[in-house]
Amino acid sequence: MKHVAFTQISSKRTGGNIWVQEVLAAIADDSNFLVETVDLGAKYFKKNALAKGLEVIINLLRLHGEKDVWIRNFYSIVFLNKKRQKGQNVAFIFHVDFYGFPGILKPFLIFLERFIFYRQLKKADVIVVVSEYWKNHFLQRGYKNVQVIYGGFDTTQFNISEQEVLQFKEKYQLKHKPIIYLGNCQEAKGAVDAYNTLNDLDAYFITSGKKEVTIPALNLDLSYREYLTLLKASTVVLTMSKFKEGWCRITHEAMLSKTPVIGSGIGGMRELLEGGQQIICEDFNNLKEKVEHLLGNAELREKIGQNGYDFAKTFTKEKFNESWLKLIQSIA
Repeated sequence: MKHVAFTQISSKRTGGNIWVQEVLAAIADDSNFLVETVDLGAKYFKKNALAKGLEVIINLLRLHGEKDVWIRNFYSIVFLNKKRQKGQNVAFIFHVDFYGFPGILKPFLIFLERFIFYRQLKKADVIVVVSEYWKNHFLQRGYKNVQVIYGGFDTTQFNISEQEVLQFKEKYQLKHKPIIYLGNCQEAKGAVDAYNTLNDLDAYFITSGKKEVTIPALNLDLSYREYLTLLKASTVVLTMSKFKEGWCRITHEAMLSKTPVIGSGIGGMRELLEGGQQIICEDFNNLKEKVEHLLGNAELREKIGQNGYDFAKTFTKEKFNESWLKLIQSIA
């Protein structure tokens, strides 16, 4: 039996970590593989950013053992030691951008990227990314072993009835105005700037997930089903990220919900928005005009929503699982 290990720094429910768990589930479906997660996250210093970072570094430096395949993120690549950690190495990189990280850590992370990460990345047997943007990013730096494996979705999860939408609106008292979903409640995701740009519109403003910034919008901590219902209930979804996204899972999920999306298009998100004929807004100064145009045109919203769905549904769970299994089988 072949052993496959993923080196995990954080169990936080991010788009990247969700995809990692789906990768491991896909590999585990093959009885020839034993899959495990090696937790290298901080256990003792979780509240202080600097102490937490130092604890993670110590854990990375102490990592040793032999696996048939290691699946590594940015940090695990930076501290990759092939003498202490034997086996094939898959670098699974979503994006390289530290916009939303604590200020005290940014200089150190940028140093790691510029002077260590790209050199260490040469030790990887294959680099996996989730969009053409990041494939080109690494190819332009001279790497040859780069491939795109797009995320996959179970489209049946998005079959949400009008009755569910109505019940959701009644539960959260959202029945009388358009719903503008601002995305995750994070500054890096553009929620603050989007709200400040649009707050005089007569609409409900919603964020979701952990509340990392304080704005006068309703923040909902939802189950996944209710979150998808929110996307379905929304009049427009905004994904105005201020960092270079790997792909942007929220954008994809909104498109599968047939809800029109206005996004910044930064990083890999542009490929998704363009493929689904959604609206790209690179400047917050232009956001209000684009949102008002959508709010006032139901026919256009329906057209954009259908275009997005037609594109987004082609990224299936079956393709995702097949691609990852084929890759791991080829190098294990």
